[in-house]
Amino acid sequence: MNPPATVSKAGKILVVDDNPIIQQTLSYALRDLCYRVLVCGELTEALNIARKEVPNLILLDINFPPDASIFSGGLRDGLSALAWMRRQRELNAVPIVIISTDDPTTTKPRALAAGAAAYLHKPIAKEVLTQTVAELLNHDQPASTAWHGIRMVESDSLNEPPVSSKESNHWLTKEC
Repeated sequence: MNPPATVSKAGKILVVDDNPIIQQTLSYALRDLCYRVLVCGELTEALNIARKEVPNLILLDINFPPDASIFSGGLRDGLSALAWMRRQRELNAVPIVIISTDDPTTTKPRALAAGAAAYLHKPIAKEVLTQTVAELLNHDQPASTAWHGIRMVESDSLNEPPVSSKESNHWLTKEC
């Protein structure tokens, strides 16, 4: 297996999670790999951004508080947002990774049946995130068919304050 540094420096990834700590952690991990990262904490905004920006990959949480899940199209959670995205011509080929703290024995099959490309159980280790993204974007990493139950890895690069999408005009970038 190639080291994480061999992951391509191209692409934009949309992170959709209502937890600012998860947003920050995933953003910094992906920025370290030189991806452009779009961060969103609510489903309505995520769907608008996804249609406008058409990211190369989407990391999508399942559970959102009721006020973050209101959408005229009837979205209740990340799985209904996933189904909606799969019906959009411009998004139906974008790999969507469901990220969740829910029991993976029940949630993973539902996510994959709804059209998810992969399922990651939170908290997520940077190494597993790196490999999953590389595999789905067909970068220089071997493909794996195994699902990963994973844990969070702390990093010194995570000591910056979180940046909301509204404050940063959606893009968090690193010079690469």
